[in-house]
Parts: sequence; C-alpha cells; structure tokens
Amino acid sequence: MQFFMSWEEKYQKGEVFWDRGEASLPMKQYLERHLVSGRALVPGCGRGHEVALAAGLGLDVIGLDIAPTGVAEAKARYPELAERFMVGDLFDPPEAMRGVFDVVLEHTCMSALPPELRADYRRGIDLLLRPGGLLIGVWFINPELDPGYEGPPYPFSVEALTGLFAEGYEVVADYVPEVAFEGREGRERLRVLRRLG
Repeated sequence: MQFFMSWEEKYQKGEVFWDRGEASLPMKQYLERHLVSGRALVPGCGRGHEVALAAGLGLDVIGLDIAPTGVAEAKARYPELAERFMVGDLFDPPEAMRGVFDVVLEHTCMSALPPELRADYRRGIDLLLRPGGLLIGVWFINPELDPGYEGPPYPFSVEALTGLFAEGYEVVADYVPEVAFEGREGRERLRVLRRLG
C-alpha cells in the first residue's frame, strides 16, 4: 500500500522527473525497425507515451499503472486511446490479462522498483506474457546517483538483468542504444527477451 501511495503522490504533486514528454527514443527506434504485432502491454505506463507509440504502429496495446492520477493524465493526453489505459497492479494482474500478451514493452517501470521487488516484477511479467511472447525493454542500467540518494531510479546492472531472466527466457537482441534522451546516453540497454514455452 505504501508503494502505491508513493507513486500516486508523485503524480499528484507533478514530481514525474522520468517523463520526457514522449516515448522512449530507443523503444521507438526498435519498434520502427522490427515487425512486432499482436496484443501488447505497457506496465507502469504513466502518462501513456509508449502506449501511444505502440498503438500508432498497429499493436493492440493496453497501458497499466498503479497510480490513478497517472492513468487519468494519460487519458487526458491521449483521449483517442482513453479506453486503453487502466489502473492495476503488475504484481497481481486481473485474470483476464493473464497469459494473453504477445509483447510487453518495458520502459522506466523496472527502474522505479527497489531491488527487493524485482522478483515480484519478474513474476508479474510471467503472469502476463504468453509463451513465445517478447519482453522488449529499455533498461536503465546503473544510473549514477547523487551522494545519499538511493532512488528511484534504482541502480541495476547488466548482470542483475541477466540473472533476473536467466531461467525461462532467451535473449533475442541486446545492445546499448545509439539514441537516448539527454542525460541517459550510454546508461540504457535495449534487451529483448523471448519467453520460452
């Protein structure tokens, strides 16, 4: 409950420092270069930029966020997609959403989670993504934090990412993106994982 309240409070106060006003540049580049289709989910969708990107590229996409204010702001910003945004818990998704997604688009959701919740994140992805489905992630790797600041975003290494999905997934693509928002250059990793049957 406290975790929920902290994110809802950030939206209510307008403290959404991670929001750059548009979809992740590496995510946009990847999706424009690779044919991806089917039902897609954006966990921690916030103000909805990745949902709008995916919908514009023909994906049947849903955005999920635990913060009602974030979802309301997404609906206000993208009214033509309002029905595609919903309040919900990635760790305990509705039964109707379990195992139905061909694609999960990850951007800033994982980096918002303290390390002790990473196993819950993985479990949530497992519940949502069908076997053979793709987890396309722009992972914020080891952000440099100010002294005394613990996150979010929380430090996350390539090794930790590999370990989190070592069982049950295979790496489809993995590289440091050539495009990034200012301040994120060289600090993100685009890794695509396929869930094994």
